[in-house]
Amino acid sequence: MTETETNVYDVVVLGAGPVGENVADRTRAAGLTTAVVESELVGGECSYWACMPSKALLRPVIARADARRLPGLREAVQGPLDTAAVLARRNWFTGDWTDDGQVEWIKSIGADLHRGHGRLTGPRTVTVGDKVLTARHAVVVATGTRAALPGLPGLAEVRPWTSREATSARSAPGRLVVVGGGVVATEMATAWQALGSQVTLLVRGKGLLDRMEPFAGELVAEALTEAGVDVRTGTSVASVSRTDGVVVVVTDTGEHIEADEILFAVGRAPRTDDIGLETVGLTPGSWLDVDDSLRVTGTDWLYGVGDVNHRALLTHQGKYQARIAGAAIVARAAGTDLPQDDPWSAHAATADHESVPQVVFTDPEAAAVGLSLAEAEAAGHRVRAVDVDMSSVAGAGLYAEGYKGRARMVVDLEREILRGVTFVGPGVGELIHSATVAVVGQVPVARLWHAVPSYPTLSEVWLRLLEALRDS
Repeated sequence: MTETETNVYDVVVLGAGPVGENVADRTRAAGLTTAVVESELVGGECSYWACMPSKALLRPVIARADARRLPGLREAVQGPLDTAAVLARRNWFTGDWTDDGQVEWIKSIGADLHRGHGRLTGPRTVTVGDKVLTARHAVVVATGTRAALPGLPGLAEVRPWTSREATSARSAPGRLVVVGGGVVATEMATAWQALGSQVTLLVRGKGLLDRMEPFAGELVAEALTEAGVDVRTGTSVASVSRTDGVVVVVTDTGEHIEADEILFAVGRAPRTDDIGLETVGLTPGSWLDVDDSLRVTGTDWLYGVGDVNHRALLTHQGKYQARIAGAAIVARAAGTDLPQDDPWSAHAATADHESVPQVVFTDPEAAAVGLSLAEAEAAGHRVRAVDVDMSSVAGAGLYAEGYKGRARMVVDLEREILRGVTFVGPGVGELIHSATVAVVGQVPVARLWHAVPSYPTLSEVWLRLLEALRDS
């Protein structure tokens, strides 16, 4: 019989992805003893199967696309990408799926790492194998999400790709069917088409990127089609099978599509199904309902940080939440008020739900922060959308011949601030932080006239937007 080992900490963190790491960093910096529990690789989904490998795949694709828009350079880059070299660089960014460096970082901050599957076994108690970890102040659930798969009969036997296989594949499939119209679907269609696959994109809805302004999905769909992707909207998968290695997809219209692999990118589900939520009165497999300090509703010790609370399934937002949760845990452990006026704690503004920035690394890029026009109107704000063609900016013409893009700001007419901003076009990902500052800071539109953009850069689109608002 194995003897149970009991360890007492101030804080126990379930999940060693970027979110869990940031919570641990904050609590350790304040002197709280902290344990981190991880069943897979330290560094989490972002480091090995999401942000880093996907952007490593996409960067050469986008760089080549930009080069092909420049006379004098396009002739030098007409050949195919070196797929093996792209994949090798991707492998380097993931550490070839080893986590030695991140393990060393955990040790460097003075936290204890416990390998294995952690489960809550009661209030403030986590069991990992034959170890029981007890938390004096807080248990933090930062277990993230996994890909959700549809309930199609026989799907498991097909061995479909999820985002994990799509970002870690060792070679390009000859034919790839991508099911979905969101970020993962569009980014992976962009990447694998450029790396040599014949891609068919099946989208159940009317268009792509339906959580952004409609023109974002329209411009991305147009570019994917020009690149050779077969984009089919209003199309659902009725069944899928695999015979002798060939995947056969039957659509809702009865059409048969053959492929070598099929990627389902149709949503995410929280990794909370087997972490013992039932032992503390919560429902296994559920999203965690939290307050603005990321503490789970109805508890004074349990925190749900990052994807598991379903507020924003983005690494940078999860790390933002981790800073808030860490500051709250430290303050409560010390018996003091939450640090509302400490800018370094990130709690001065509490958790901002509306001003969430995101970049989709397709060609063209799509970047947005805050509310879309439809969202702002649904929230009851009196707003106006101001649109500008990105090609009207001198910097766009210098950036690329035939530059295609569009910008929109959603202006609150009563408060005269921005509720949201969207950019679509090559290179616009680097514009979104200026928009984030304007939206989060609630900068008056009149004041934005004095934030003079440098000429000739893409950022001059801000001046064009303000001029369009003035003239409307």
